[in-house]
Amino acid sequence: MTLNFRIVAIALAVLVLAGAAVLYVMHGRAANTKPASLAALVADPAPVTLPEVAFTDAGGARHTLAAYRGRYVLLNLWATWCAPCVKELPALSRLQAALPTAKFAVVTVNVTRASTAADTAAFLKAHDAPNLPVELDSNLGLLRVFGEAGLPISVLIDPQGHEVARAATPPAWDDPATIAYFKALTAS
Repeated sequence: MTLNFRIVAIALAVLVLAGAAVLYVMHGRAANTKPASLAALVADPAPVTLPEVAFTDAGGARHTLAAYRGRYVLLNLWATWCAPCVKELPALSRLQAALPTAKFAVVTVNVTRASTAADTAAFLKAHDAPNLPVELDSNLGLLRVFGEAGLPISVLIDPQGHEVARAATPPAWDDPATIAYFKALTAS
């Protein structure tokens, strides 16, 4: 080999490695950057530890958010009479179907006082939300904890049980960019 050929080969190898490093850094940043489809999900500047408030499942068993520690939780408070809530249920169901439940749980809690578990299950089925759990908070404890007057409310909770973001208006939960964001979030 001639000296010029070696210099060109080394320069080309350095360029390829530098390009790969730039792509790696850009991909890593892109994976952690919130997409436009999640503009309504506002990050909390300081993660807030949530108090334990019980809600019930379809069988009447009481649960708290502590049962979900170790994975991300998207807690959604909704009611059957809330039109924006009803509209976002299918998208939340598709989001849950796209993510591994061992790392990410969509927990939808019906905060309607008059609803029963059977009513809620039938409502979810009738509104194309088969992947969502039947959870009830008839005493409105979760609404009081989050201090919100309107619905829907969605709260992103990290694996340690801290509120890290909140949305008071429904984002595009089933948008491909949203799903990719949550997949990247749960992969780390």
